[in-house]
Amino acid sequence: MRFALNVPNFGEYGDARALAALAREAEECGWDGFFVWDHIAWADSENYADPWISLSAIAVETSNIRIGPMVTPLPRRRPWKVAHEAATLDRLSEGRLILGVGIGGRDTEFEFFGEEPDPKRRAAMLDEGLDILTNLWSGKSFSHGGEHYQIERARLTPQPIQRPRIPIWVAGTWPRKGPFRRALRWDGYAPVGAKDSPLTPEDVREMADSAHEERAEGLFDIRISGSTHGQNADDSRRTVTAFAEAGATWWDEDLSPTGMTLDEARGRIRLGPPDVA
Repeated sequence: MRFALNVPNFGEYGDARALAALAREAEECGWDGFFVWDHIAWADSENYADPWISLSAIAVETSNIRIGPMVTPLPRRRPWKVAHEAATLDRLSEGRLILGVGIGGRDTEFEFFGEEPDPKRRAAMLDEGLDILTNLWSGKSFSHGGEHYQIERARLTPQPIQRPRIPIWVAGTWPRKGPFRRALRWDGYAPVGAKDSPLTPEDVREMADSAHEERAEGLFDIRISGSTHGQNADDSRRTVTAFAEAGATWWDEDLSPTGMTLDEARGRIRLGPPDVA
């Protein structure tokens, strides 16, 4: 199992320099990944930092840690713009980008700006958008005539460093099977539990077993997000080990935007990743 930090992009975290400093410290303390939220309207929060600009600052300040948006709602972005941003960031970070994508879980972030409000249509936009992303990353001329996007002989260069492509993790609410089936077509799954139903190791075991049965080859990551903040070493070990043994490949430690100050988050980072038996 590998260990990342799951970091908001607003409030005390809404500053690209602060995020880059946290990421540098995370790398020094043995963390494997530093993933940044992509939100523009979260309750009454203020001070939003653009995640892509922040990730560029993080890429420059670090050298080994994996980075990426977790997750970017592709349907409220133009996929060709994301393709270009992702390719540039992958090159800037020397091949350390993981691209987390989803349909977007906060309706206000779409409604405020006149974006598509319907989740089913956003799911179709996500599928089209992913097809566009991966074709543009090939560096070859590409045309696309879909329900939501049209492209005529577009070509993106330079290509990302990573081959065969930048890893793509798809977010979704478990146990809904649609998002999970979408994730199986790519490189990883970033699940959240249904309301008032947190994910369990048994859920992860079902995901891992299904992925093993339905995918012929290739690594498939399962990223679990949770918090060990305030737990003693034994409780933390038990919590994370149970998910690792069930098949989770990444533990994403939440740095909550509520109930944890920036100084407390820095203290959690300095403790390093949870110890897995």
